[in-house]
Amino acid sequence: MAVEHGEVVKYFLPVGEHLIYMNNLIGKRISLQFLNRINCIKCGRETRTSFAQGYCYPCFISAPETEECVLRPELCRAHEGIARDMDFAKRNCLIDHYVYLAVGSGLKVGVTRHTQIPARWIDQGASYAIKLAKTTNRYLAGILEVALKSVYNDKTNWRNMLLGKVPGIDLEMEKGRAEDYLPFDMREMICDDDRITRITYPVEKYPAKVKSINLEKQDSVAGVLSGIKGQYLIFESGEVINVRRHGGYLVRLRY
Repeated sequence: MAVEHGEVVKYFLPVGEHLIYMNNLIGKRISLQFLNRINCIKCGRETRTSFAQGYCYPCFISAPETEECVLRPELCRAHEGIARDMDFAKRNCLIDHYVYLAVGSGLKVGVTRHTQIPARWIDQGASYAIKLAKTTNRYLAGILEVALKSVYNDKTNWRNMLLGKVPGIDLEMEKGRAEDYLPFDMREMICDDDRITRITYPVEKYPAKVKSINLEKQDSVAGVLSGIKGQYLIFESGEVINVRRHGGYLVRLRY
């Protein structure tokens, strides 16, 4: 889903040639039906199985979008001139990155390109976040993140996030605390920007319990849409579906 950050996050779902403004459907009954076809979001070829949220296997093992540093920035070697696609790396790895602290289900540390703020935080369902450090490439951001993983989680508990459980954490204090955990040669990368970005999602009601839907196992889901958070559609029944997880799936949306 495409997003726009504002007073409330705006969500847009591409279905065929149409871009549906999903916020207008909250509180209404909708249905999503999988039409038993998956196309690779990179090359377009039909594939029986989707890898890494939308890729066919050949693209999964060769595309720059699925290189190992996407999930583990500390493994990036673009700064050494090594990458699946150096032009892609120049646009996505050899640019400024931020290491950040965000609160969704709990406090976590993460890495993102400077061009992906606040979209990355929205994708993860963060309720508020702060920039911790700024680096000149993806590798350095990954090394800094690794130095903090012994103290901070680097994953979001998606179930708690979708239940609306947001702990109150003083991010400015945590930023100062995080600096103390870094080696001295990394502390010069701490950024001066202490602004906290707060994110409000279009959710009318959080469920008491969530059940994740996989369209390959359950080919349709229907009900009243009670909200959207992160990349999840939340139904009044407690069923949730991760839209990004189903990248390239051909679906029919009724509303």
